[in-house]
Amino acid sequence: MEIPDNKRFLRIGEVSRIIGVKPYVLRYWESEFSILKPRRADSKQRTYKKEDIETLAEIKRLLYEERLTIEGAKKRLKPVKKTAPADQANLLREVKEELARILKTLE
Repeated sequence: MEIPDNKRFLRIGEVSRIIGVKPYVLRYWESEFSILKPRRADSKQRTYKKEDIETLAEIKRLLYEERLTIEGAKKRLKPVKKTAPADQANLLREVKEELARILKTLE
């Protein structure tokens, strides 16, 4: 998959050729995946940024290669909830303690 560097936005036909699916598939994915929000040009045609195309490529990989359902792909694409640094420190401490218990059990 090669995304042209000289264009900031690409129209649905160009994206269709890059991703390797028909435009109606891209429109369907847009209705199913809330993460996809292509802009509309003055002509009302969808325009996609590089990040959108990368997301589409990941959706295609999940659906076609990993053979996930739409729901499974949605779950995989959900953004990871950011945790506060204090929560991260507590989580790290808990993981270390659990690993220490596992090591002790294995000895």
